[in-house]
Amino acid sequence: MQEQNYSNHQKFVTGYHRVGAIGMLLLIIGSFVNLYKSSPANLYSASLICLGSLLLLLVAAYARLFPLKAQDRAIRAEENLRYFSMTGKLLPKELRVSQIIALRFASDDEFVALVDRAVKENLKSKDIKQAIQHWRADHYRV
Repeated sequence: MQEQNYSNHQKFVTGYHRVGAIGMLLLIIGSFVNLYKSSPANLYSASLICLGSLLLLLVAAYARLFPLKAQDRAIRAEENLRYFSMTGKLLPKELRVSQIIALRFASDDEFVALVDRAVKENLKSKDIKQAIQHWRADHYRV
């Protein structure tokens, strides 16, 4: 597997991010064009098609967001345990979840110092990832 770093750590799933997104966009556009051009006799069915396409978009969004929230909670717990095993203390409460998620890529050697820096400087997750010298890969996040 390719070594992971800042420039290649984001996972891109073609079927979801390209095919699914383009298909969803075309479905929504097509359903609203159909609604706009429909005759009064077909207005009800055209409205239902628009509603169905919007609901499908909502389901697709939540199908992505709910597992990500669960992964975020697991990452937060893992990194809290990691920090506790290194320092005997829990992660600082000032850290946002996005910062903790970015910190998971830091090697053990730089993790504690980077946590302190993230709290003191209120670093964004992008800044945390860019500050990492020795990348710790995470191939399981989807």
